[in-house]
Amino acid sequence: MKIIDKIYVNGQFTAPHGTETQDLYNPATGEKIGIVHLGDQIDTDQAIESAKTAFLTFSKSTLKERGEILQRLHDAILANEEALNNAAVEEYGSPISATKGRTRYAAQIFLDTKAAMEGFEFEKQLEYATIVNEPLGVIAAITPWNADYTHICGKLAPAIAAGCTIVIKPSELSAIQTQILTECFDQAGVPNGVINIVNGTGPVVGAVMTAHPDIAAVTFTGSTQIGRLIGSKAAETMKRVTLELGGKSPNIILEDADLQKAIPLALAIGFSNSGQACHAGTRIIVPESKLEEIKKLIVENMKNIKIGDLWSAESYIGPMVSQKQYDTVQRYIQSGWDQGAEILVGGLGHPEGLGGFYAKPTVFVNVESNMIIAKEEIFGPVLCVITYKTEEEAINIANDTIYGLSAYISSGNAEKAKQIARQIISGRVLINTAVNRESKAPFGGFKQSGIGRTSWAYGIEEYVEPKVIAL
Repeated sequence: MKIIDKIYVNGQFTAPHGTETQDLYNPATGEKIGIVHLGDQIDTDQAIESAKTAFLTFSKSTLKERGEILQRLHDAILANEEALNNAAVEEYGSPISATKGRTRYAAQIFLDTKAAMEGFEFEKQLEYATIVNEPLGVIAAITPWNADYTHICGKLAPAIAAGCTIVIKPSELSAIQTQILTECFDQAGVPNGVINIVNGTGPVVGAVMTAHPDIAAVTFTGSTQIGRLIGSKAAETMKRVTLELGGKSPNIILEDADLQKAIPLALAIGFSNSGQACHAGTRIIVPESKLEEIKKLIVENMKNIKIGDLWSAESYIGPMVSQKQYDTVQRYIQSGWDQGAEILVGGLGHPEGLGGFYAKPTVFVNVESNMIIAKEEIFGPVLCVITYKTEEEAINIANDTIYGLSAYISSGNAEKAKQIARQIISGRVLINTAVNRESKAPFGGFKQSGIGRTSWAYGIEEYVEPKVIAL
């Protein structure tokens, strides 16, 4: 049993003033494995005050000093890689193969941001004026449970690069993971007050951060519903907001696609992170003329999608993070059935031989775009196959959503796929791949998938404010 009874304020692990606690569970078994003590308004106020004081000095730090901090943060994560991996498997339920990649990516974020910072124009000379990009101030970061390390590091790295200080409210469901990551930050020798971490709930800690007058900007990753609330509250004090929100990402399989490659790829994209990913391609849009062939290939390839032993390198899908999320997935599967969609594979209940919070990987066919399972973000291993007759119809189906975070296209003709990609309303469109290999590209969404961008220099831009000095 792990007891997380400290928050991190002004460079010190300290007992929170708050008295509320949250039980922590192993999603693979449903067994209780820990307790986290949560912070309250007083704890949050103290963390913000610590960051505010530290900003007075840190905002004047040099690029060399900030680069050295980013390097040390990278090194500290890699030095604790095994502990971080183990915690993500046990607390989040991520298969070890996926966890290893995400932990290393979290570390790499600091090096990528360091490189971006070194090429960033913090000052630009015009003919009659100087443009100075100054650090905004204290940043409030609110992160989700579905990739604890990468979300926290993705918000922390550009804040440091810009010369900002930060107060982080991680998900209370990820407290064991966050504790180890915080220890990494402490080992990296970051100046006191630059990084502050308060475990707590959104309605308490998150609400204080969003409304506090000393917070200059809020960066949030999570549901569109909560993003709307944060944006509305932040507007009262004109805070800048960066919101990475939900998705219902389309995956268009064109007529000329090699189905032997496209179908396994579509399943890998859709079941990414056990379906608990905002970028997951959960709407597979396929030619009506090839539906029967595609159905057979889905059934055949589902045999290769391993679910179960999280410590096996072959496992791809893990359990849902909590009983609540498992129940949510079950309700959506029932909804799909009730509205007339056909379950091709999967269905209600647990996979054979598995308990805990495991849900059956499920693929629906005969899905219409107005069905709930095709419109709402499920955040679980549930995919919808929707047919089209023409490419124009496929594009319309892809864009028939309030979201616009990610999209995917499979095609045998790259140029044709690029033409279609330009017509998709989405922050990114990946062609014949599940992975964006360009680290310098921005990440963020159109429509109700968010506001602002992260990654490389785009992330730093979210944390600076241009000042004009003119003669």
